[in-house]
Amino acid sequence: MSTLHTINKSPYAHSTLTSCLRVCTERDGILLLEDGVFGATTSAPGADELQMLSQRGVKIFALMNDIKARGLEGKVALNISLIDYNAFVQLTLDHRCVQSWY
Repeated sequence: MSTLHTINKSPYAHSTLTSCLRVCTERDGILLLEDGVFGATTSAPGADELQMLSQRGVKIFALMNDIKARGLEGKVALNISLIDYNAFVQLTLDHRCVQSWY
């Protein structure tokens, strides 16, 4: 079963991203949104782990509007795909389950 994991908390203030990374499998996807997009930067806590998961096949996404709203353009790791709201909806359809991490 593939799961889309959504992270909306900053990895600088919460451990939700770290907890999520422990349970992700190769068929899963991770979507960073709201303050969770701080985890998309190359210097964020968990950046190395996200890179390793990406190499194992986990797809990682971040909402472009949230990246822009926080001034993070140009700071996003190359292994993270920037998406819009339409693509977010498509991700929820493409995965069997959506797990929100709070």
